[in-house]
Parts: sequence; C-alpha cells; structure tokens
Amino acid sequence: MKYLIVGLGNVGETYTGTRHNIGFEVLDILSERFSVKFKQERYAYKTTFSYAGKSFILIKPTTFVNLSGKSVRHWLQKEKIPIEKLLVVHDDIAFDFGTIKLKPKGNSGGHNGLFSIESILQTTNYAKLRFGIGNNFSYGHQVDYVLGKWTDEEKIQLPELKKKASEMIISFGKIGLERTMNMFNS
Repeated sequence: MKYLIVGLGNVGETYTGTRHNIGFEVLDILSERFSVKFKQERYAYKTTFSYAGKSFILIKPTTFVNLSGKSVRHWLQKEKIPIEKLLVVHDDIAFDFGTIKLKPKGNSGGHNGLFSIESILQTTNYAKLRFGIGNNFSYGHQVDYVLGKWTDEEKIQLPELKKKASEMIISFGKIGLERTMNMFNS
C-alpha cells in the first residue's frame, strides 16, 4: 500500500524557516527519522520510506506553493496512488499557532497551494494536515505574515509540534484517516 505525502512550501533559501514552508519542515522530520534523503526529481524533491508494511512517498513540490497542483497530479499518476491515499501538509491561518488538525476533505480556505491542487485534480476530497500558524497580521499583510520567519517563542515550540505532525502522518498510513482523526484531533 502506497501513500503520497505532500509538504507544501517554497524552494530556495529566501523561504527557509518561513511559516509557509511548514509542510517542507514536517517532511524533513520524517526523512531524518527514517534516514532517507530527498532527491530532486520531476516537479519535486522526493524520498520514500517503508513503515508497518506501508510505503510512504514524500514530495516537496519545486513548483512553488501556488502551483503545487501540477506536482501533485504528476506524482499521483506516476506512482498510481488513489486520491484516498493522498495527504497534503500545509500552513493554516485559520488555526492558532500550535493547533494541528487532520481534515478529510474540504475547500482551500483561501490557501493558494490547496486551490492549485483542487483546480488540477478537480476535487476537494483529499486529506489535509492543517498546521496552525495563527493570523497575527494587520489587514493587507497576510503575504508578509505567511512568508515571514517564525518568532523566537514559536521556534521554541516548533520541534514538538513538527514531531506531532509527523506522528499524525505515520498514523494516517498505519491506521487510516478516521482513526487518526479520532486520536489526534481534539
């Protein structure tokens, strides 16, 4: 059984350590845990590991967040993975920093990366791991906020939060969406 796990983020040093790149950072935790390295392939940095008899294919799209759909479609088709086995990890301003929730389906909520995926796949019926980054910005400054660096206080909490998100991904593959939601969403 194969799962495609997509971490949304932007490539390049400029974006390293920004809120919008939390999807990349969570996948980095998994690559470290399972001692696998990302390699640049078509439309993404990709790596694979196996756990509990499941194959996890991790991708960090190189198309930039707002064009992620192209990469997601390519890897779903190439690996012949059904949409039910897709999980997209992304930043979410609708949740306070520190809130992490698994969502079985639903629209983009204004997230351009999710909008790209939905437009290209023609569906909103795929799982999302929503990593709350808060919305501590004034009107008209959302882009600056999501592309901004973590605060010192947030940096202290990030390692534990990224670990939790990575455990949710493993659980998604191991015991399924519903049971993982019941275990972790509170």
